[in-house]
Amino acid sequence: MINAISLKTIATAIDAELRLAAGDSEDSLIHGIGTLAKAGNGQISFLANSKYRVDLSTTAAQAVIVHPNEVEHCPCTALVMANPYVGFAKVAQLLDSTPHAADEISPLAVIASDVSLGNNVKIGSHAVIESGVSLADGVQIGAGCFIGKHAKIGANTKLWANVNVYHSVVIGADCLFQAGAVIGSDGFGYANDQGQWLKIPQLGRVVIGDRVEIGANTTIDRGALDDTEIHDGVIIDNQVQIAHNVIIGKNTAIAACSVVAGSTTIGANCTIAGLVGINGHIDVCDGVVITGMSMITKNITQAGVYSSGMPALANKEWRKNTVMLRNIDKLEQRIKTLEQGQSK
Repeated sequence: MINAISLKTIATAIDAELRLAAGDSEDSLIHGIGTLAKAGNGQISFLANSKYRVDLSTTAAQAVIVHPNEVEHCPCTALVMANPYVGFAKVAQLLDSTPHAADEISPLAVIASDVSLGNNVKIGSHAVIESGVSLADGVQIGAGCFIGKHAKIGANTKLWANVNVYHSVVIGADCLFQAGAVIGSDGFGYANDQGQWLKIPQLGRVVIGDRVEIGANTTIDRGALDDTEIHDGVIIDNQVQIAHNVIIGKNTAIAACSVVAGSTTIGANCTIAGLVGINGHIDVCDGVVITGMSMITKNITQAGVYSSGMPALANKEWRKNTVMLRNIDKLEQRIKTLEQGQSK
């Protein structure tokens, strides 16, 4: 159970200016977070998008985090800051009631005799920790996890239930892995020998930096020879596939169901939306944004926004456009013929 926190403590923690409404004091307590439409007394909300201003004027929240431009519309105590969404994120961390992935070292866990355990490590029921593994201080291993031989996991990293970490994988500090993630499985490496597929053993590792978050049922393949690398601060959503020898730069975000093929390098501070496919053996530079359902088939060398996915249309309009697309070669030829006639 999370204790209530005073408005003054919250304002200090998120570096916001506290403007008290009548009846509130710095010591007024906040015990939860809610939307503008549903928050009530003792709860805090936020306004990060002006289209929800209509909800601000009627909110029953005790306090709201707002931009300076929105203060005049706030009917209750305001916490004023330049980025209310960041403020919301910080308050959510303060009031976070998420339980531990494990509360003790369960007697039902299977732990090899030579495993190195730091202080305050917690391991859930039916987890398997193999020989040569190193778990640093504060690591939490959820129920049913598998940690393969000689893997290393840094301080305060949390693995929810049924995460599989293969042999020799290296994971940094303060990481979070949602349930069912698979780290270090074999990459898709085969040679074709006269019609028969010959498996290529995947001899590299997966090396993950600090403060990385991996979503549920996401898979990251180990390298074929060199390592697959996920650098500090990367966040990867659910059901993403990262193939062997991919390198992802610092603070890049990848949304659900995207696929990155082998030996591709993605730079730092990129944002990749959902259902994006990125071909293998290409480079994407720093600062690239790729919109949903795009297919990337060649190097991207300049920062910016890239798209190829087709937005949905009414079926009648889509069918009409599809017919036009099928005839585009004929249209191009007609234009060339007309241009040649005009030039004579």
